[in-house]
Amino acid sequence: MTATTRPILTSSIKIPGITMPGILQYFETLNAGDFEATANLFADDGVLHAPFEEPIIGSISIATYLKKEARGMQLEPQQGVSQILEDGNVEVQVSGRVQTPAFGVNVGWLFLLNSDQKLLSVTVKLLASPQELLNLRSHKK
Repeated sequence: MTATTRPILTSSIKIPGITMPGILQYFETLNAGDFEATANLFADDGVLHAPFEEPIIGSISIATYLKKEARGMQLEPQQGVSQILEDGNVEVQVSGRVQTPAFGVNVGWLFLLNSDQKLLSVTVKLLASPQELLNLRSHKK
């Protein structure tokens, strides 16, 4: 194998409706706690929109954030849909759950990928009642 050849990774994550390796690897690497690998799935100026946070821009900032905030999380994607946008980028919506050591919550992820399959943005939305969101916010503090 040459230095420029990367092994093809097979994912143990299966999401009905989604076959894009970058999306599957996002969930796989996060669940494995390999936050550097997760951050490397983003484009250089990629953005993570996490709940209760300002946008996190760039792979180094994303890796730093994930190391601090995502430890112990298990993402459980359940289904997804994708569409090609007019500009050639791909939008992917995935719904599922996130389990942390302290709580579990329904989540929606919105991914935007460029033509190179790099993540331009990931928006994580908590799908919870207002009271559940208040409880989560107090957990975070």
